[in-house]
Amino acid sequence: MPRPIRGANALEALWLPPISAIFILMSDWSKRFSDARKAGYLEGQLLVATPSIGDDRFARTVIYMCAHDREHALGLVINRKLGSITFPQLLSQLEIKVAKPVRDIVVHSGGPVEDGRGFVLHSADYVQESTLIISETVALTATVDILKAIALGQGPSHSLLAIGCAGWGAGQLEHEIQMNGWLHTEADDELIFNTELSQKWSRAMSKIGVDVSMLSSDVGHA
Repeated sequence: MPRPIRGANALEALWLPPISAIFILMSDWSKRFSDARKAGYLEGQLLVATPSIGDDRFARTVIYMCAHDREHALGLVINRKLGSITFPQLLSQLEIKVAKPVRDIVVHSGGPVEDGRGFVLHSADYVQESTLIISETVALTATVDILKAIALGQGPSHSLLAIGCAGWGAGQLEHEIQMNGWLHTEADDELIFNTELSQKWSRAMSKIGVDVSMLSSDVGHA
């Protein structure tokens, strides 16, 4: 079995020059984030946008944090559908052949950064050499091989396909949190993989203990 990458320099891969393929190899990621949680970072948690976010691109979004350290942060929006392409169309564009019709899984808009690249957030029962293990149950793979496996029914038991991601530089995310743009909470697999897109934001807020009917643009301010 390939040795998975446990923690990784995810962000530096995103600042490479654009490439023609929609999926990028992540095998050069280091173990930079292995102690992220111990250091108080948000890797493996959910970011939940508040009405104070001040950016329509992230209004009512829920983001799964894939990597976070003092220099960078990377996450995937998990509750917004990408309307410009379907999964069968994506397989066709990548010339991935399937033996039988494949189910039309949702293609998510993962965020405004690197919107020509694809990421699959998935259960940790699927591992390849370039897989980033984020938690005991969740991993990230961004090579075309995982799409081939899914198309053949040999992929992970749960998966979320996203095009693009959300990224922050040093101190940016921390500043947005201080300005009450984001709340955060522990992630759970049911919310990530099995909850309707329209319900994820309200359910994430409920996990935090926030009644969405009582929210205003001043949420979080004393």
